[in-house]
Amino acid sequence: MKDSIHKYFQVGLISFMAYPSIMRGNHEDILPVLKKIAADDYFDAIEVTWVKDAAVREKAAKLLEVSHINVCYGAQPRLLTTGKNPNALEESARQDAEATLLEAIDEAESLGAKGIAFLSGKWEEATKEQSYQQLLKTTKNLCAYARTKGMSVELEVFDFDIAKKSLIGPAPYAAKFAAEVRETCPNFGLLIDLSHIPMCYESSLFTVRTLRPYLTHFHIGNTVCRNEGDEGYGDEHQRFGFPNSSNDTAELLDFLRVLKQEGFFNAENPYVLSFEVKPWKDEDPDLVVANAKRVLNRAWALLED
Repeated sequence: MKDSIHKYFQVGLISFMAYPSIMRGNHEDILPVLKKIAADDYFDAIEVTWVKDAAVREKAAKLLEVSHINVCYGAQPRLLTTGKNPNALEESARQDAEATLLEAIDEAESLGAKGIAFLSGKWEEATKEQSYQQLLKTTKNLCAYARTKGMSVELEVFDFDIAKKSLIGPAPYAAKFAAEVRETCPNFGLLIDLSHIPMCYESSLFTVRTLRPYLTHFHIGNTVCRNEGDEGYGDEHQRFGFPNSSNDTAELLDFLRVLKQEGFFNAENPYVLSFEVKPWKDEDPDLVVANAKRVLNRAWALLED
């Protein structure tokens, strides 16, 4: 493409994946990591998560405001690190998950974000429909609260039988769910991740076309999911070029082509397109981030006008 990618997308970085020390919301690295990302003008957006200390949160909010970066809030760690399930069959457990997500909306607002993203919980085939109804209840309650603040709610689509084993899930099931939520919640959308597409045994074209009316946010990353015995098998978001992985420049180029073809290149109101990459073992996070930039730069350069 002759035009800059920044014309059509807000390129972002998921801070708590690239720098996993801050994922639990209470590490001394929080402010240095946020400053490092916010000071890098390659990034138009930053995805943050919970910051448990109020004083640190206030400093983070100021830092992000000064940098004029688009702030997105990922509530996934509030669920993944605690085991809370927004589609739990037991009502008290569902309400517990909902409570932390309602807190996430307030915290996101305090950090300057305009919404939150979360994921569905695990499910069993025998109770799939009951889980669906529980998730519907949680999601609609979140959307109703977020709407009072002028904020949005996004559900990230995950794998359903490899690692997270989430209810949402295969693209057709995600589309069914999103359509039902959208009937009463216009501030709801779906977030898809390039790294989850092969984990759902789907293609970029199929996933994007199936979910097109509901897509509001994109992640790009890598995964190892072909053979269970391969190092790093599962939802680990390794760097591009990791051995036996599914995504690299060619797959990212295909994803960008699909987004272009399906009308997601929006110069007036760019979508967020964030790297979801994570160091494997003792890899240097800064090098993993540099790797991702190079792959995106190359894929964009190869994309036809």
